[in-house]
Amino acid sequence: MSDIQTAAAVRDLVRTPLYDLHRALGACMTGFAGYTMPVQYPSGIVGEHLFTRTRAGLFDVSHMGQAILSGPNAARRLETLVPGDIAALAPGRMRYTQLLDGHGHILDDLMVTRLDDEAGRERLFLVVNAAPKRADFAHLAAELPDCALTVLEDRALLALQGPRAAEVLRRHVLPAAAKSVSAMPFMAAGSYAREGIFLDISRSGYTGEDGFEISLPAAAAPGFAQELLDEADVRPIGLGARDSLRLEAGLCLYGHDIDRTTGPVEAGLSWSISKRRCEEGGFLGYEQVKRAIEYGPSRLRVGFLVDGKVPAREGAEIVTLEGETIGRITSGGFAPSLGRPVAMGYVDTAHAAPGAQVCPIVRGKPLAAKIVPIPFVPHHYFRGDR
Repeated sequence: MSDIQTAAAVRDLVRTPLYDLHRALGACMTGFAGYTMPVQYPSGIVGEHLFTRTRAGLFDVSHMGQAILSGPNAARRLETLVPGDIAALAPGRMRYTQLLDGHGHILDDLMVTRLDDEAGRERLFLVVNAAPKRADFAHLAAELPDCALTVLEDRALLALQGPRAAEVLRRHVLPAAAKSVSAMPFMAAGSYAREGIFLDISRSGYTGEDGFEISLPAAAAPGFAQELLDEADVRPIGLGARDSLRLEAGLCLYGHDIDRTTGPVEAGLSWSISKRRCEEGGFLGYEQVKRAIEYGPSRLRVGFLVDGKVPAREGAEIVTLEGETIGRITSGGFAPSLGRPVAMGYVDTAHAAPGAQVCPIVRGKPLAAKIVPIPFVPHHYFRGDR
């Protein structure tokens, strides 16, 4: 690609509200899902990764799609498209689930938060992935014409992740709200007034660490982000470390570990489908999902510890010690917390037992690897004071 073509491609990318701040912080920018996003800052991916694991990292995730679905029976109506138990959500609670097609394959994964009802209408706050968000919103509007879908184009989304996240965030909400924010358990959410705006805060994230996601007006995002970054315990984190953090945590990345060829059971996401939904069904792809639950899928997502220093990247073929092809890597890289390469991928169910020795093929050569349970590092979600 010529310099002119490259410049044109960059101009075509959407900028998040934090674009100027990223550049001022020395970020290396790249195109991702139609947006120009920071890959890393001068401290580097490994430094950002380890800082998040020990203190707190600030991520710009404003490229994600945000919307409110509302209607008299919005929760039950959304349940026709997802296998998650949405109707059981109390206001201020959230759930991870997947949009499925008629074959039980994953169109996208998303977070659903139950908001307070308004004028007799149930309201659900949705956060979907960046690349498929336009298709997601079109799908929701077409399949649920009796509900109102309001896409929030004027909101930014920040993620503050790490063991110091709660300690930091409580200093940046009103004193009356600080205790409530600190006590908020994992997968809970609330709205907090601050200097004429509302911060919609959830205790969630995609690093495996304790942390929060903060939806706020786009115009207020740069100033609020800078306030957080002024804290000694907070550094900006780019897409590179975001990927290594979620890989260590064993979390799926849409378009890689899950997509329109994978179902929730083979992806190891059965935990996100409640007993009621398994028994009652009523969602797209139910028969295929039920069959996979009852009889087991033909393949499973598993983790791999790879020997040596060479990582097994996405697309690498996986073979047995006898040379039989049994699967493929979907995510792989160096795990800074472990000091070694790790990977995730799908293998035939007959070969998916933890401890099995396998060989990812990298540049035509087999590497030694072992199937292990995921996550690779423990999750540190805050479940509430006990």
